Amino acid sequence: MIGKKSVLAVIPARSGSKRLKDKNILKLKGKPMISWSIDAALKSKYIDSIIVSSDSNKILNISDRYGVHTIKRPDYLANDTSTTFSTMKHAIENIKESYDFVILLQATSPLRTQKHIDKAFELLKKHDADAIISVTEMSHSPFWANRLPKNGSLVGFLDKKFINMRSQDLPVFHCLNGAIYICSIDRLLEEKTFFIKDNIFAYEMDKKSSVDIDDKVDFKIAEILLDEEN
Repeated sequence: MIGKKSVLAVIPARSGSKRLKDKNILKLKGKPMISWSIDAALKSKYIDSIIVSSDSNKILNISDRYGVHTIKRPDYLANDTSTTFSTMKHAIENIKESYDFVILLQATSPLRTQKHIDKAFELLKKHDADAIISVTEMSHSPFWANRLPKNGSLVGFLDKKFINMRSQDLPVFHCLNGAIYICSIDRLLEEKTFFIKDNIFAYEMDKKSSVDIDDKVDFKIAEILLDEEN
C-alpha cells in the first residue's frame, strides 16, 4: 500500500529472445535473471501482490518457487508484435482482486532494487502523481548523434554549433532506462499507456542501476557490476 492505495506488481517475461537466448532465466550470479526482479518486488514495503506473466512454463515454474502469482500468457501476447500495454491489460483482467496502482518491473533490469522501487513510490506520494517512470542520464549527447545516409557521408551530420563543444558543456539529457513504470490502473486502462497525458513524473536512477540486459555485452556488464558489490 502507498497511503491508502493498493499496489500490484507485474513482471512480464516471455520465452523468446533473439539476441540473448532464454535471457529471462539465464543464471546471473547463480540466480535466474527474473529472480532479481521478483526479490526486489518481494522486499518492497509498498507492493501488495506480485504477478509474473509468461508464455513459458519453465519461467512460471521458477516464479512459483518464490510464492508469487503466475499467469500463463497466450501466444498472441508473447510475439514480437505484442505490446506492453496488451500484456499489462491481460494480467490486470485475469486477477480476482482489484488494485489502485500497478508497477511494471522488467526482468531485464536486475540491478534495480527494492530501494529504487520504494523511492519511486515515495516520489509518487510526494507529487500525488498518477504515474512515475524511471530515467537515467544519457552517456552520449543526442547533439552528437544523427542518422547516417546509405553512403556513410558525415556532411551535415552535426549542427556546427556543437562540433567543437566539450561533452561536459553540452546540455544534459535523460532517457528511459526500462526499470520502473508505475501508473494508476484506471488511467493506464483508459489511455492505454504508462505515458499518460499529465500528472506524470520522472524518477532518476544512476547509470549502474540502470543496466538493461538485451544482449551478451549487457549481461557481462551486469555480472561485473554485481561482482563489484561483493
